[in-house]
Amino acid sequence: QVRLEESGGGLMQPGGSLRLSCAASVRTKLTYIMAWFRQAPGKEREFVARLWWTNDYTRYMEYADDVKGRFTISGDSAENMIYLQMNSLRDEDTAVYYCAAATPGTASADYIRLSDSFRQKTSYGYWGQGTQVTVSS
Repeated sequence: QVRLEESGGGLMQPGGSLRLSCAASVRTKLTYIMAWFRQAPGKEREFVARLWWTNDYTRYMEYADDVKGRFTISGDSAENMIYLQMNSLRDEDTAVYYCAAATPGTASADYIRLSDSFRQKTSYGYWGQGTQVTVSS
């Protein structure tokens, strides 16, 4: 139902900024939770940020602790693009960054907000191919 394609990765010095984009092609207009994950060499894929809208168009955003205040997730009103603005980059931000989408099903807005389920990679059924971000002097 969803095809995702990331772009915007590259090489950046510590303290620099990059903006990642994810183009979403959907066959069925459903409600999706959109997220960014990253996977460093030898590490498991980890949650970075997520964004979703409720039925009344209230927008929610959430971030992993180690990127709060530095990264910003955003999306357009049609939910066909999401972005990850990454500022104050650090060496430890080096990873392959993946765009992901999940269908919340019958989960309530409160459940999505409070539960850890949608901070886990196993909850996401759609993935892009990834884009490499390398932070190095």
